[in-house]
Amino acid sequence: MRLLRIGRPGEERPCAVGPGGEVRDLSAWVPDWTGPALDPDVLRELAARLRREAGALPLADPAAERIGPPVRPGGHLLSIGLNYRMHAAEAGLELPDEPIVSSKAPSTLVGPYDDLLLPPGGEKTDWEVELAVVIGRRAQYLPDPAAAPAHIAGFATADDVSERTWLLERGGQWIKGKSFESFSPLGPWLVTPDEAGDPQRLRLTCRVNGRLMQDGSTADMVHDVTRLVWYLSQFMVLHPGDVVLTGTPAGVALGRPDQPYLRPGDVVEAEVSGLGAHRQVCRAAVPAKAPAVTGPRTGLPAGAGRKGESG
Repeated sequence: MRLLRIGRPGEERPCAVGPGGEVRDLSAWVPDWTGPALDPDVLRELAARLRREAGALPLADPAAERIGPPVRPGGHLLSIGLNYRMHAAEAGLELPDEPIVSSKAPSTLVGPYDDLLLPPGGEKTDWEVELAVVIGRRAQYLPDPAAAPAHIAGFATADDVSERTWLLERGGQWIKGKSFESFSPLGPWLVTPDEAGDPQRLRLTCRVNGRLMQDGSTADMVHDVTRLVWYLSQFMVLHPGDVVLTGTPAGVALGRPDQPYLRPGDVVEAEVSGLGAHRQVCRAAVPAKAPAVTGPRTGLPAGAGRKGESG
């Protein structure tokens, strides 16, 4: 089954691709793609019901409305570093014996066609096409990697966008370079494992302004999908809707001689075979203006007295 969410930010409706290729609104069946609705057993039941009763559900038009991220934001966003052999080589770094784990703010999660916002002062914003794993069932202390598939709702195309200045030059944790708004585009679909196929045999590509920058395979992963889910469960509880970004292949701007980091107007297209593609236009983020400070009870700007009152 292919799941997606359609609507304005914060107002997305849970949808799925029907047996005829049409998109159906499943709001009458599930409140959203989150929590218990992502359990693999529940998804199998929904897929069977969709095959039987798709005609009773309203149609949705993804060409006429915004497509949001395929899972509701709010869960963990976990990012795995240096998980492709060729990417580690281009960075001049040793392969890690254990997965390198970072995290991202939930506010980074956006739809596959939303704008990519380049942060103020960010001169080294970089692309990272990745396979995303979405957790569908609570996972804690899994006994071995073979237990991991029962806890996976599905897979999606992701771009683990990173601002290298904050990531590598400002000290501290990688989360600082990965948590800017819009830095985790996801989708368009969440594809259940039965349709996605072998997650270790998927092609990943990323193009910038039409130029092919990344062209790799999940077969190049150092730690495969099942090992990553098992490993994470050893020190944290994974909940339905949590997203694991599993690493990026070679070809990022950081590893290129000219280091062509993203600039306003650039177009980034990321794709994982069978999981769909993104298309994002880069634009400069505009800092929000600070609201006027008001007095404690009057609602007037601070320092402004009522008529007849002295300052």
